[in-house]
Amino acid sequence: MTDPGNETRPASIQSVDRALQVLEILARQGQGGVSDIADTLGVHKSTVSRLVSVLEARGFVEQLADRGKYRLGFTLVRLAGATMATRDLGKESRDICEPLADDVGETVNLAVLEANRAINITEANGPLGIALRTWVGQSSPAHATSSGKVLLAALAEAQLAQVIDSGLERFTPNTITEPAVLREQLLVVAARGWSMAVEELEEGLNALAAPVRDHSGDVVAALSVSGPSFRLTERAMGDLSARVRESALEVSRRIGFPG
Repeated sequence: MTDPGNETRPASIQSVDRALQVLEILARQGQGGVSDIADTLGVHKSTVSRLVSVLEARGFVEQLADRGKYRLGFTLVRLAGATMATRDLGKESRDICEPLADDVGETVNLAVLEANRAINITEANGPLGIALRTWVGQSSPAHATSSGKVLLAALAEAQLAQVIDSGLERFTPNTITEPAVLREQLLVVAARGWSMAVEELEEGLNALAAPVRDHSGDVVAALSVSGPSFRLTERAMGDLSARVRESALEVSRRIGFPG
């Protein structure tokens, strides 16, 4: 039945709510036609037809061979897979991040990309570091972090252009704010397989990172080591890069990467 409360909602919100109800109906029933869905929702067939057309165009539903019936589409499978991959990343990375942090003595994080920011989902503190705060759940501008640059280096050109167009804010004198300079550095990152950030987000803080790949080889996260610049110098980061890449590869293998 139609929710009486819908009558007072803005049309755009009402449409979103009904679209979600369509997905829920198909999830329960497995499949359904426009008339069936309209009867369940208590709305006109033309309303459902418009909603289904939009959902189909975005891959949320798909039409069956016998015309007129719909079922959930592959986009939902992809989104669910992305969610599970993030959960698996958090679980599988802990067994790698903690020994690495103990070994190198510094803080180890695993981050994923959300729009133009790198979000940390796992953290392990080494014995040399003083944990004044946790970075788990915190986001940082991708262009100013080692993890972010690894993730940006894997983007398609259109996606990278969106990030750059959103603005490259300066945080320290070392922050890269010129699009051409950032693009050039990302090419280097992609070629050598790891990145570094030298006091680009915070003065006195350096970091290096390597990519984590899923079963298809796509970069889905970045594993980083960060520490004070007087200890984690550029030379030290170069020496440590192979170890970080090895750890990132091990996380990749645990989530299905065959490389």
